[in-house]
Amino acid sequence: MLKPLYYFIFISLFSINSFSQKKVEPTEDDKKLAKSLKDIYTDDTVVLENSEDIITFGLNIKEQKVTVNQIMTESMINIDSRSDIQKYCFYDGQTSIEEFKINYRNNKKAYFFLKDEAYTSNDLFHNDVRVKYANIDFPLLGYRYNTHIKKTYDDIKYFTQLQFFNEYPIVKKTLKIEIPNWLNLELKEINFEGYDIKKEVSEDSKRKLKTYIYTLENIPSAFKEENAPGPSYIYPHILILAKSYTLKDKKENIFNTTQDLYNWYSSLVNSLENDNTEIKDLVKSLTAKANSEEEKIKNIYYWVQDNIRYIAFEDGIAGFKPDEAVNVFKKKYGDCKGMANLTKQMLLEAGFDARLTWIGTKRIAYDYSTPNLSIDNHMICSIMKDEKPIFLDGTEKFNAYGEYANRIQGKQTLIENGSDFILETVPETSPSFNKETYNYELTLNDDLIEGTANKNFNGESRTSLLYNFDTLKNDKKDAFLEYYLNNSNTNIKVSNIETSDLSNRELSLNINYNISIKNAVSKFDNDIYITVDFDKELENFLLKKRKTDFIFSFKRFLETSTKINIPSEYKISYIPEDINISSKNYDLSVRFIKDSNNIIYKKSFKIKNAKIETSDFEEWNNFIHKLNNIYNEQIVLTK
Repeated sequence: MLKPLYYFIFISLFSINSFSQKKVEPTEDDKKLAKSLKDIYTDDTVVLENSEDIITFGLNIKEQKVTVNQIMTESMINIDSRSDIQKYCFYDGQTSIEEFKINYRNNKKAYFFLKDEAYTSNDLFHNDVRVKYANIDFPLLGYRYNTHIKKTYDDIKYFTQLQFFNEYPIVKKTLKIEIPNWLNLELKEINFEGYDIKKEVSEDSKRKLKTYIYTLENIPSAFKEENAPGPSYIYPHILILAKSYTLKDKKENIFNTTQDLYNWYSSLVNSLENDNTEIKDLVKSLTAKANSEEEKIKNIYYWVQDNIRYIAFEDGIAGFKPDEAVNVFKKKYGDCKGMANLTKQMLLEAGFDARLTWIGTKRIAYDYSTPNLSIDNHMICSIMKDEKPIFLDGTEKFNAYGEYANRIQGKQTLIENGSDFILETVPETSPSFNKETYNYELTLNDDLIEGTANKNFNGESRTSLLYNFDTLKNDKKDAFLEYYLNNSNTNIKVSNIETSDLSNRELSLNINYNISIKNAVSKFDNDIYITVDFDKELENFLLKKRKTDFIFSFKRFLETSTKINIPSEYKISYIPEDINISSKNYDLSVRFIKDSNNIIYKKSFKIKNAKIETSDFEEWNNFIHKLNNIYNEQIVLTK
């Protein structure tokens, strides 16, 4: 009996939907508007003709928390012949979605099935985020829907910012924030420069509140680009700084200062029940034979890196509160907070002054001068030495003691200090710290190029290679090295590979091997044509139609020297021209040197700040075009 009932419901909804759609087909004006919008937003399929957020605040007296109501309304129009999208809204343990409505342009209900599911992400092992969504189809050009979503926040501290940009273009965006007089809240305007954002402020003495209205028109869709800066660097938005509220003439701080933020973080840490009984023996075994205090620290730090698997875990308050050290120790996995806490507790057991440390990675533009839960996304451990911190990040596999990943370099940290806190900045390193050096000594042997090669890796270039190598099973490591060294080129054969200790993260990684290259030499009459570059770094690395800076994972510095011995009966009749450019973000050069019976081919690629800015693109692309030409050219020898 159930199947006929479901069938009847489905047919009924389909019939209602189909009938309703016929009643709300696009008008000629809708079609004309859709076509004009398509001329502007050529890569998009749907446009928000109007998007408005209305923010109001309440007070939960029983729990002494400020609550937030956010009503989001949108008017959507299809600018393609047909479009299918998902309309969605996220929520979690601190928020809820009270209303989720989708209507036709005449405000009659559109009967789309609303789904409510746990949200999964490749970046997160577990989290408490859920998503409500509906699959919406726009059957015709100019077709419209109106959406209405009401989302509530149980605690204002989790309401951190308001955005103007969306995944779809917006003709007009309005943010309306009504702040009652009992609430001390700052609206910090970020990245407003270059945008014509209009702001209106009015006071209502009767309702005892102040209203802020922000409007921005003709907003393109958010940039869909990889290796882009974090959104907080490039999009205009409003950071919500909830400072305090007043109830019955008594002021209650929320995050009025950095101290308030630290106090809240500290309260979560102080609620931990760290019983280190089960880790004492391990700490003793790691430190018993150490010859110095530094060696003891290293042994503990490296044990955490090597034995605790990093996972991302966000579940309600667990998204901010570390796990107990013994739990991480037993499970052999943890998120950054749990790993930092285990590192701290092990170091405390060994007699060191270790502290938990909050930090925002480089993806976040803010520092601790703006107390807000969106200013940090990571936790590490600090060990105090001569009143200065040495930072330990257990999530960075094969990171040597005293070395820091680029993603946290230059970032401000918030370090435990009892009832107080310490602000320190993670030191920056130069590109030379990550230097890669390749040296080839080669000779022509009939139609082959043969010789020896040496590659040396330091800093994060070493760390990333060691990590990739370590993830492989033992029976695949030799194959990986061969594949890596020959650039997956079947014309290149490598043999007699010798490496430095691949388990020692403190040494430069050094690889020596023999190399033999086919199809790199051609002979015609009295001429020999030689292909001289086998690695071709940055080949076709063109930055076209890109709107944002390109961000590298770390600062790069590559130096390559290829020395080719020329047969005595030949002379060099052609070599490509040298090229070089230099800017604040990079130094790039390629040059050829004639030395007796040798050609020395040198490349130097230095990415100074781990980024290429949009202002660099024209110069960068010109260099890459010239570099591609060199890679496609050959050295010519004449008898």
